[in-house]
Amino acid sequence: MKWTDSREIAIALADTHPDVDPTKLHFVELMKWVLELEGFDDDPKHCGERILEAIQLAWMDEAD
Repeated sequence: MKWTDSREIAIALADTHPDVDPTKLHFVELMKWVLELEGFDDDPKHCGERILEAIQLAWMDEAD
């Protein structure tokens, strides 16, 4: 997975952290969790607020 795979990342995060409300998560923690995902292989420097926001929104869609 790469940073641009926001939907795939969101699904993996929802599976890994099923009891977490993504709207309550800080971007620092979100980035840490993404980096810890199995199958994630991208440079942390390529991440920014827009990418984390896209992941968070996709995760919120998954939760619905």
